Amino acid sequence: MWDSLGTRLTADGVTPISRSVLVKDLETDDGHAFESASPLFLAAGDRIAFADGGLVVVRADGARLTPAGGWATRRGPGSPRRR
Repeated sequence: MWDSLGTRLTADGVTPISRSVLVKDLETDDGHAFESASPLFLAAGDRIAFADGGLVVVRADGARLTPAGGWATRRGPGSPRRR
């Protein structure tokens, strides 16, 4: 998974993010993207995963967030590749 600045993130729900990032969208390796309704601050130590059709962020203290947003296709006929 990639954030909008091209930073590689692992969205397995287990691997913590190594550094803090501010993201608007997260693109999967297969060309789909979760577009957050507003910019999302991911702190070092947060873990991210996809569940129930959306994004789940588990903070280092155990708090769970489910940011508002939706899915979009980034590649395919007429879609620019974003990397």
